[in-house]
This record gives sequence, C-alpha cells and structure tokens, in this order.
Amino acid sequence: MSCIFCEIVKGTSPSRKVYEDDLILGIMDIDPYCDGHILLIPKKHYTDMMELDESLLTHMNKVAKELTPKIMNKLGKVSMTVSYNYGEKQKVKHFHLHLLPNIDDNPTKSVEEIYNLLN
Repeated sequence: MSCIFCEIVKGTSPSRKVYEDDLILGIMDIDPYCDGHILLIPKKHYTDMMELDESLLTHMNKVAKELTPKIMNKLGKVSMTVSYNYGEKQKVKHFHLHLLPNIDDNPTKSVEEIYNLLN
C-alpha cells in the first residue's frame, strides 16, 4: 500500500517543507483548516500513535514547541492548537502531528502565500 507521507519523505511526491531534521519533516498541509496549517511527520513510517516510539513523540513535541512562536509571529496569529488523530479521524495512516494557528479561522491565503511568509 502506498503512503503519501512516505513518498514525500523519499522526495517522490512534492511538498512545501518548512522544517526538517534526521527524524521528522514539517510540511504545509495541502488542504489546510486554517492559514499556517503544518504537519510534522516522522521520516519512518508509523501507522498511528500506538506504533510510535515515545522518544520520537517527545522529539516531535519539542519541535512543535520551538516552531509555535515562530509561526505565530510570522503569521500574526494569537493561538496554536497542536493535535494528532487516531482511528477513523486519522485520514492518512502515517502518524502526523498538526500545528493549527488560530484553528477557528478559515484560510484566507493560499498555501503558497503562507509558505512564502514562513520562509
């Protein structure tokens, strides 16, 4: 079964990267809930949170904590929701963490415009 996030990690599917290290990749969501919706995905495939190594989850939370004020400042946002889904709510079956600035606001800019503001 193919996994879009694994393809993005391998570089065979396009993405707008906003963060990368040896363990995870941060990309713009292509169908954002709000302006600045970013996904943090492990480079190794884990179907869901039950498979995820605790040290990796700790690392992802640390990166989310570091990125939050940077994203909020660059986009002029006042709040951040950090979440992940499990079960039926998890659309892509590759664990990922959502960064959602001002989650209740509808998107007002294109993903490309937000990407340019963040870089």
